[in-house]
Amino acid sequence: MIKRVRVAVVGVGNNTSALVQGIALYRQTGSLVGIRTPVIDGLGVADIDFVAAFATSDAKVGKDLTEAIFMSPNNFPRLAADLAPAGVPVTKGLVDATEVDRVAAALAGAEVLLYSAPSGRPDTARAYAEAARVAGVAFINTTSDPIGRDPQWIERFEAAGLPLLGDDLASQFGTSVLHNTLLRLLAERGLTLTSSYQVNLGGTEDFRNLVDNPNTKKQSKLNALSAADKVQLAPLGYLSQLKSQKVAHLNIEAQGWGETTVSLDVKLKVHDPSGAAGVNIDLIRIAASALRNGRGGYPTEASPLLKSPPGTSI
Repeated sequence: MIKRVRVAVVGVGNNTSALVQGIALYRQTGSLVGIRTPVIDGLGVADIDFVAAFATSDAKVGKDLTEAIFMSPNNFPRLAADLAPAGVPVTKGLVDATEVDRVAAALAGAEVLLYSAPSGRPDTARAYAEAARVAGVAFINTTSDPIGRDPQWIERFEAAGLPLLGDDLASQFGTSVLHNTLLRLLAERGLTLTSSYQVNLGGTEDFRNLVDNPNTKKQSKLNALSAADKVQLAPLGYLSQLKSQKVAHLNIEAQGWGETTVSLDVKLKVHDPSGAAGVNIDLIRIAASALRNGRGGYPTEASPLLKSPPGTSI
């Protein structure tokens, strides 16, 4: 019988809510709807146990994980899964780098640490990465803050024999994935790109945070796009009425045979946390497989799931 992956998570927001609820749903139903990879190295999507969770919200700290994921300001909808208590109380997240040892101690028994806190807090991301390294745990950075593409961090995790995955999720079906696919299709069909732009609006706290702290997010989104020099990214927009949904608008202007014009406008509407969970479930299993097989450093099979893997700009 396969041994389930023991996962600790940083951040008890919408992305964690979608992941926790989804795993429970698939475990109950056996459904394969919306799953990219049913099995990775013997691990199914239900073969995940949460053993620790960290958050900074005083309202969530001390609550069971399955209760905390529904607390405001989280707004991802309830899925049709009956969630029994996880038996995992949410622990106070680290306040500064001096608490690395406390967090490392709380990771005892975990195999993978999923860093799913808001982007724009690089010092916090590095502190959790260090806690994972000290604890002997694989680390997944889902934010745009540079950890997994930083050569120094890769070297440190390689030396420790621990997997390091990051940075920034390429959502299961999100704006960057769709935009890049269309740009590549244009090139494959021999058209010449003139210009393109991308607009993203969302209603989660992640969007609210990124509006105020864009920092590395713009570069990470550009890392995910071919012909990025001809693509403009509008500042992210937060609209509370969208709740957990994201609305994206894409425009592509090009020239075909005889320099005739081609114009394409696309609107995409998705539940943003679902797109994250659909990728995180694969990253967790890739990290666990690498850890169990003694593969430290960056596992290259994670690259299609990330906007900014090693080798992209910081």
